[in-house]
Formats: sequence, structure tokens, C-alpha cells
Amino acid sequence: MTTFRRLGCLLALALAFATASAADRRCLTECTPRIGIVSAFGAEADILLAQTRAKRVHTISGKTFTTGVLRGNRVVIVLSGVSMVNSTLVTQQMLDHFRIERLLMSGIAGGVDPANRVGDVTVPDRWAMPMEVFWNSGSALPSPCGTPLDLSCLGLQLATGPDGQPLPPFVLEGPSGPVETGLYMRRNHVVNATTGPKGAWYFDYPVDPEMLAVARALSPPLERCGPKARRADGTLDEKLCVREQPRLKVGGRGVSATVFLANAQYREYLHRVLQAQTFEMETAALAHVAHANGVPYLAFRSLSDLAGGEGFDADVGALFASGLAEANEAAVTLAFLEAWRQRPAGTSRRAEGSNRPGTPR
Repeated sequence: MTTFRRLGCLLALALAFATASAADRRCLTECTPRIGIVSAFGAEADILLAQTRAKRVHTISGKTFTTGVLRGNRVVIVLSGVSMVNSTLVTQQMLDHFRIERLLMSGIAGGVDPANRVGDVTVPDRWAMPMEVFWNSGSALPSPCGTPLDLSCLGLQLATGPDGQPLPPFVLEGPSGPVETGLYMRRNHVVNATTGPKGAWYFDYPVDPEMLAVARALSPPLERCGPKARRADGTLDEKLCVREQPRLKVGGRGVSATVFLANAQYREYLHRVLQAQTFEMETAALAHVAHANGVPYLAFRSLSDLAGGEGFDADVGALFASGLAEANEAAVTLAFLEAWRQRPAGTSRRAEGSNRPGTPR
């Protein structure tokens, strides 16, 4: 090969690398296009892994990422662990090391809407972080920058409702009357390829509409009794079954925070102010990372109880002891992947503006 031909080949390679998409350049470990599945519950991840074909394990910073094919889709599966911080870390690691076209999050959550049942699987259409707050003295309007509601000198913004007014702070009913906590919800600031360098402010992170449409059409076989509820003789142990038939519920707002919610008053506040459906500790963090990277996402959450519920609930014990929590959650995830693979030809891979967060509704 002549010197000029060698130079031409090198220039062609350099040009190809320079014009490659950001997704091509950022996959540090493997560049096959995949759906990323982040699971917050180990037992459910085990069910998904057991059905994954052509598995290959990658250990990255001590975490196990498993690539393979699940229901006809190329996937990479990882266990996040509990908490917003763990979810943020593992999601960004996945996006850095693999070429992730779309993200799925699945796990267990507490119910917020009292109409929901133990065992229901929810698919919210948006996620928020209500514990991102400005903690003021009492319920006086924050005015740290000299003007009521102005937080700009601190680099912050309050979350507002459709009327443009700040969302009401949480008030705790104490033994001697109302206690004004001064907890005002804030928006989050996001800088990405679309909003940079100034960034933009968001409260909600809507899920991908194309993925949500597929979820709305699902009718997965949700069980009332987990796999461990069946005795050796084939009969059912009703103590290991929930009382009412679980349902798939699509829509509404999911919320995440760095706390394990065991306060009924705060749960009622979230339902009243945000019409929240479910509360947990991972998904909104994944949603924030997904938006910052321009990756569409969707999340499934199996409801274990009513967050902050008081007293023992036999359904909660049955849900976990029988394996129903992970079984129904996995059933929805697998049904979605099957439907996603079979969606009509010509369906767009990524809807324009599909991951653009909005404001409270």
C-alpha cells in the first residue's frame, strides 16, 4: 500500500470516528444497540436473567451488567440497589458503557393513591422528586433574594402549579394542632445537549410516549397467588395469596425521594397536591439521568403496600412470602418486551421530544 493510500485510509477512519453519533462514542464496554433494564429488586432481576439468552456478564466497578437477548430484544440488565444515589450512579454507568437506545426501570413501590391495591403494577406517565425542597421557616413564602418566591440568587426555583403559584408546603397535623414544616417543593436544573449551556428547569420527567402507548395495550397475566403459594399436592395456601386480583394501572404521576416513606400524612399530602400514584426511591433519579442523556425511558412498579400504612396487612406478607411481588413485576416487563418487539413496522425508534420534562399538572 502506498503512503498516499495509507494516509487516505487513516483520514477515512478519522472522519468516520468524528461523525459517529454520541451513542457510538460513549459505549466504553460494548456498542450493540440495547434496551437497558435497571431493576431495583434482586428477585425480579433473577427472573429476567433466567429467561435471557446468549448471556454475557460484564463487571464494571464491582457491578454486574448482563447482556443478552430477552423476548427478542437485545438487552443489558443491572441491579441498581436501593436509593436515589445508587440509581443515578448505575444508570449513568450503563449509559457510558453500553449503547442504550431506551431504558426500563422496574421494582417494588409503596402505593400513594388509596384506590390502588397490594399487588397492582403501576406504569406512571411521569416522575417527580417532591423531596427536592426549599426548607423555609413555617409556611411563609420564601424570599431569600429579597422578593417573595425569588430563589434566583441561590440558583434555585420553586415548583409551581398550573396557576403559576408555588405548590403548597407540607403541613403536619400534630397533637396540639397543625405544624407548618416549611417544606416547599423545588424544580431541578438540567444541562444537556438541548438545554446547554444555560440549562433548563423541570419538575416532572414524562416517560416516552411511544413506550407508554405499548404499555397501555398490555394485558399481562397477573396472578393473585405467588409461585410459593402452591403446596406440593397442588392446592393453594390462601394465606400466601392477596385478597383482590392485581391490576395493571397505566398513567398518573410517580414520585421518588431519598426517604423510606412511613408517614401517612405525607402520603396523603402527595396524593392531594400531586395526585401521585406511587412512591419509591429510584425511578425519578433514573428519569433525570435519562433526560440529561436524551434517552427515552419507562418504569414499572409493583405495589407492596400503602406507604405509611399503619398496622399489619396480611396482603403485604403474602406478596413477599409467596414470590408474587417479583412474579407479577417480571410478567409485566416481559409482556412489554414481547409487545415492543412485535410493534408495527415503521414505528419510530425515538419520538421527537419524547423525553422533554414538563411541569406539574
